[in-house]
Amino acid sequence: MTGDNGRVDLHLHSTASDGGLPPAQVVERARAAGIQVIALTDHDTTAGVDAAAAAAHGQPYVIPAIEISAAHDGRDLHILGYFIDTGTPALIDYLGRAGTARVDRMREMIERLASLDLAVEFDAVLAEAGPDAASLARPHLARAMHAAGHVDSISEAFDRFIGDEGPAYVAARLMDVPAAIDLVHQADGIAVWAHPPPALLQPLLPSFVEAGLDGLECYRPRLPDHELQRLLREVRRHRLVATGGSDWHGDWQGDLGSFRLHRHQVQEFLELGGV
Repeated sequence: MTGDNGRVDLHLHSTASDGGLPPAQVVERARAAGIQVIALTDHDTTAGVDAAAAAAHGQPYVIPAIEISAAHDGRDLHILGYFIDTGTPALIDYLGRAGTARVDRMREMIERLASLDLAVEFDAVLAEAGPDAASLARPHLARAMHAAGHVDSISEAFDRFIGDEGPAYVAARLMDVPAAIDLVHQADGIAVWAHPPPALLQPLLPSFVEAGLDGLECYRPRLPDHELQRLLREVRRHRLVATGGSDWHGDWQGDLGSFRLHRHQVQEFLELGGV
C-alpha cells in the first residue's frame, strides 16, 4: 500500500468522539500531510469509520478501528482495536452500552463539580460535543467548564478537576482489559494497549499478554527515547507487534502530520492486517 518510508498515523480522533474535525476533514488533513495509512480510533464508537473511508477513496488507506475504554483498579486504560469488523454483533452491542455508560459517567462528573461549586449544565456539554458526537468524553466537559468561566484553559480543567487524579474524575467503568481484548478479537481485530503508563507496564503487561494482547503502542509524540526502547524490548520479549500514532484530536495539538511515523517502524503490524 505504501513504500517502506510511507508515513503512517495509527491514532486519530474525530468529532464522532472528542476530536475537533469531522472524519472526512481528518482524512483531508492526513492526505495534505502526505500520510498514506491512518486509523480513526474514536473513543467507544465506530460512527466515523465509514465516513472516513468514503472520503479517502483509498488515499490515505483507512484502517477501521476503535479505542475502547477499559478499567483496572479504578483507572482508565485504553485498548485499541484495529482492522475490526464494525458489523460484529458483540461490538454493536458494546457500542450501545458504552454510549449509555458515558452519559451516566458525564452526569456523575457534573455532580462532583457541582459539589465543588462549579456548576456545569449537561446540555452545555452536549453543545460542546456537537451533533455528530456518538461518544461523550472529558474534553467536552473541559470545554464546557472553560465556556462557563470556571477555568482559563482546557488543560487547567484536567489538571485541577477532571484528570485521572482530579476530585471530579469518574472512571469509565465499561469493562476490564481482558474483556476489551476479547471484544476486539470477536470483531476479528488486533488488540493493542494504547499509551501504556510507564509505571503500569511491567506489573500489568504479562497478564494482558495472557489475555491475548497483540501489541503495544510504542511510537508517540514526546515519548523519551529510553521509554520507547523499553516498550520495544517488551514487544520483542512477548512477541507482540509495535504500533504508534499522534493521538491527534485537533489543531490545539499542532498540525496533523507533525508527528512522523514511517511504515518500516510498524511494518509487522501492517502486514498482519494485510496492508
